[in-house]
Formats: sequence, C-alpha cells, structure tokens
Amino acid sequence: MPTAPAPPLWLLAELTYRCPLQCPYCSNPLDFAGARFKTELTTEEWCRVFREAKALGVLQLGLSGGEPLLRPDLETLVATARELGLYSSLITSAHRLTKDRLAALKRAGLDHVQISVQAAEAELSDRIAGTLSYRDKLAAYRYTKELGFPLTVNVVLHRANLHQVEALIRLAESLGAERIELANTQFYGWAFHNRDALMPTKAQLDAAWQVVQRERARLGARLEIVWVLPDYHEQFPKPCMGGWARAYMTVTPGGEVWPCHAAGRITTLRFETVRQHPLAWIWHESEALQRFRGESWMPEPCRSCARRAVDFGGCRCQAFLVTGDAGATDPVCSLAPHRPVIDAAVAEVERAAAAGVAPPPLTYRAAPASRALAAQQ
Repeated sequence: MPTAPAPPLWLLAELTYRCPLQCPYCSNPLDFAGARFKTELTTEEWCRVFREAKALGVLQLGLSGGEPLLRPDLETLVATARELGLYSSLITSAHRLTKDRLAALKRAGLDHVQISVQAAEAELSDRIAGTLSYRDKLAAYRYTKELGFPLTVNVVLHRANLHQVEALIRLAESLGAERIELANTQFYGWAFHNRDALMPTKAQLDAAWQVVQRERARLGARLEIVWVLPDYHEQFPKPCMGGWARAYMTVTPGGEVWPCHAAGRITTLRFETVRQHPLAWIWHESEALQRFRGESWMPEPCRSCARRAVDFGGCRCQAFLVTGDAGATDPVCSLAPHRPVIDAAVAEVERAAAAGVAPPPLTYRAAPASRALAAQQ
C-alpha cells in the first residue's frame, strides 16, 4: 500500500503561464497556451486554495508563473497569504516591475522576492530571455533592497552562460542579495526540447564549480551560493522535490495539482483539479499523487538499493521524458538500465564541442519575434 503522506510544507502557485520572456529552458509545458491551462483560477478560487493549503499544513507559498506580476489581483492574493500566516515568495522575471507595485506588494504582506537574470550583462541576458529585460531586472533588484525585502538572485545555467558564473556571483554581491541560486539546467519542458543546445561540456561544469568553491570561501556567510547539480553529469539522481508528493505541490493556472512543476508532462497520469476536489482529498487520495509515494512502486535496481530512501528513485518526470515510463529508474542513475541513453546524449555534446561544431539554434518559448533571436545563436 502507498505510504500515508505527511503534510505538505510548500505550495507553488503558478498563477499564470503568460510571460513576457521567452526563455528556451522554461519549465512551463510546451502546450502552455492550450485549453488545459487557458482558463486561469479566479481570485476567489486561489484564495480558497490558499486556505485549504494552510489547513493541510503548508507553511511556504511561492507565487510564480509564467509571470505572476501579470495577475492584477496579485496584491489581494499576497494579502490573503499574510492573513493565513503563509510565508510568501514572489518568483518573478521583474519585467516592467515598478517600485510602486513592489511597495504595494510589501504593504500587502509579501515576505521575499526572487528575481531571475539570464546573464551578467545586458546583451547576453536579453538574448537568452528573448526579450529586452536586463535593465528592468537591475532596477527591480535595487527596488527590492530599498524596500527592505530579502532578495534571491536566480540564474539558470547552461552552455551559453556558464562562463559567467564569477561575474554573476559578483553581481549578486553588488546588489546586496542574501542568496544566489545557480541552477544548472534541468531538462524538462522547453529545456528538454532544447537539450542539445543547452547542455554544457564537463569541462565547462568543472570550471564553474571551481569558481563556486572559491567564491564561497571568499564570501563566507555574506552571500549564500546555492549550486543545483547538473544531474546528467552526476552518478546518482537528486532526491527530486524530496520525493514524489512528500512535502511539495504545484497548482497550475487551470487548477491541476502536481507533485512538482514538471509533472504535467507525464501523459500516463491524470491529475485532479481544485475545481473538482478539495486540496486535502487530492493530496491524500488522488491516484496520481499516490502513484509514486513510498517504495512499493520501485523497480530494480531501486527496490534493493541502499539509496532508495535518499533519492526515492529519482525524478519521475525525467524517467518519463527519456524512457516513456514514469515508473522506470531515473535514467541519470549510473545503475539504471537506461543510463546509456543519457551517456549517449552527453557524449554527443562532448564530441561536437571537441570538433568545434556550434550548438543547434535555440527554440524559444513562444513568440514569432524569437525566431530572429534564435537565428543569432
């Protein structure tokens, strides 16, 4: 029988999939504009979800997207979170974020701001984002600190910007950030679609990791530097989200409840919606969220592996994307039957780089205007 779930601690509210940026590694679904996600939850529905989440045991609330600032009711949602005692984080691109809007969110009770940046300088950052956005980001970083928010700088790392790790850390330091998250690309959503173009070489990763270690020693406690492992180059998988539906959930713009932000790509599962069921029922009883809890679902070699209580069999989304079977051992595991598929993908990138072959052009998240930018890569 599936293990009885503990209370969830974290809710990621993906308020909308609309976004002015077109990042080619976006974790949103490739069909984000389709009917499945088009009818967004109303203000009242989101407030009900927050109340039900608090009753379930949720403590932390992420307000994300797409771009959550596109929701005109964001201040109302933040105020509801504050009334419920939820610690709220705005996860934003900061595109066209004004100081007045941020101040209004502060008054409503927002606790923390996390702003993404694509590179350490404008030309590359704007090119990766597919939108002129770097100037807005720097202004928003300044507003965040002027208003007294704790600030996290978030960077997705890949072949085109790994050489800027030191400059990115120095940028975060100069902005007064408390934390920088250097997240090596996880190959879901648009990133999986662009995998061959985004995947770095082992030499790039090793050089960047040396910089991180050196900067951690220099900065000490002044700036927390988080390094999210590049799992295609690791021996074992990460404990994705702390295990399937163990402590975390995502609610999509249309109300589906997922155990992580990428699970919607698993087409063999049916995810229930908060429009049809209470959040508590979905967390405790829904078939999709129970499917990979505990250990009874695990195949070999996971079932007899000493790491099964450490990494929980790895990522179900990655297993599905690579093998077509969400129940397979995460293929990045060195013990997995499908590990040769990962090795082949990594080896192809290494061979192309050694031969001086340029990476393939990026496919941007959405817009026709992005095709011209892609041609410049």
